[in-house]
Amino acid sequence: MPSRVEDYDVLYTIGSGSYGKCQKIRRRADGKILVWKELDYGTMSEAEKQMLVSEVNLLRELKHPNIVRYFDRIIDRTNTTLYIVMEYCEGGDLASLIAKCTKERQYLEEDFILRVFVQLALALKDCHRRSDGGHTVLHRDLKPANIFLDAKRNVKLGDFGLARILHHDTSFAKTFVGTPYYMSPEQMNRMSYNEKSDIWSLGCLLYELCALSPPFTAYNQKELAEKIKIGKFRRIPYRYSEELNQIITQMLNLKDYLRPHIEEILQSSLLVATVLEEQNRIAERRVRKSAEQERVPLPEPTHSDFRLKEQQLLAREKALKEREERLEHRERELCVRERLAEDKLSRAENLMKNFNLLKEQRIYGAAMENGIASGSSIRSRNNGHFGTESKENRSGGKPASTQEKCTELKQRLQAANMRAHALCELEKNYQLKSRQILGMR
Repeated sequence: MPSRVEDYDVLYTIGSGSYGKCQKIRRRADGKILVWKELDYGTMSEAEKQMLVSEVNLLRELKHPNIVRYFDRIIDRTNTTLYIVMEYCEGGDLASLIAKCTKERQYLEEDFILRVFVQLALALKDCHRRSDGGHTVLHRDLKPANIFLDAKRNVKLGDFGLARILHHDTSFAKTFVGTPYYMSPEQMNRMSYNEKSDIWSLGCLLYELCALSPPFTAYNQKELAEKIKIGKFRRIPYRYSEELNQIITQMLNLKDYLRPHIEEILQSSLLVATVLEEQNRIAERRVRKSAEQERVPLPEPTHSDFRLKEQQLLAREKALKEREERLEHRERELCVRERLAEDKLSRAENLMKNFNLLKEQRIYGAAMENGIASGSSIRSRNNGHFGTESKENRSGGKPASTQEKCTELKQRLQAANMRAHALCELEKNYQLKSRQILGMR
């Protein structure tokens, strides 16, 4: 018996759009909390109605733990209204989560981003490589507002309103749809595109999860299109690993044939542990669901099951060990960089001290030369005016020679003091370098 509107109680409205609204509902039969999209198809064009029918049919066919589950549809012909009953995701969407992190100035943890990454990749794999043998499905509108979270913060891919089915005899689509911030270069250039366009959008979405802003931003669509065609963007914050940055960079390659397939992404060393964990969770959920339906006890685990579990644990342990080694290597590199920076700073300070010391020596030398020159001029004047006295001094020789020796001794003493000061500074510099070398060893 088909469902009716009266079979559900409307709790409150979650959001509204141009064609209808999204409401949280409760099913009267068992009290299950769901959500429905209330759409007025009376004001839609034929193309929009076709898009709506396509979304409903896709939701009925796509059955994956990381895709919003479809339950039912209700057609109210009197009010030309269509109700699409779907799974309720109480965790909200990624757009709200990013906005919250931006407001609080707090980045998301890399483990959570990798978990979202893997779950989205598994959902896209089910769309691009249908396990039931169906046609390839392009989402074409991957963005944070279309990615939902359940109570356990598991990802649910939703809103297939712009999705397109690619038949086996066709490899490319040509329609211009999607959100501009996450639109691929081939879509911007109005060229043919395939599932690699979804890979680009997934890369943009992951970039925004890390940086809390899209990789390409602009004040108008023309400027945004130019930036996307150039394909230059800043690195994600350095708090995230280089492996994650490399995967995002590969996904945001301007040439679609150089972007990785969804299978290649899931086989990367960065995601292997998380992929195993998610696959085990999905397998356990399917076994539990089938057991509940059949009402039979679960079979006892066999030796092969234990061996498979052991292999999975070993693979996960190996991946964690490799990641720990990478983090240790990165920490050592940062320590070396810090020591080199301190060494450069100390060398700069020593150079400044030596420069100031040399400057003082030059000033002192110039002052001494001026003093000696003035002294010689005075003696010459004395010799000119008082010839008899100078002769007496020359004949005696004792007073003039004693004064010259005292002056010479003072100059030598000052020069010795300055040289001793310079030697002390050099000794301190060498001691600092020896301590740094011992510390690096």
